[in-house]
Amino acid sequence: MFPTPSDRSGAPAPASEANEAIRRFVCARPSWTWTAQDMTEYATLLENWTQAVRAEVVEAA
Repeated sequence: MFPTPSDRSGAPAPASEANEAIRRFVCARPSWTWTAQDMTEYATLLENWTQAVRAEVVEAA
């Protein structure tokens, strides 16, 4: 499985790391025929990315 939120005090990983995890995940699957497990893992990665982006927007504000 790919990285989840960072170990830094429960804070999410930077959005760039979350984005790279998604990129690696998708590139490792040459077709768009994903299993249910693939879809669940992708949804988790996407949620991690969403949390990271939100955290960066809040920090910037």
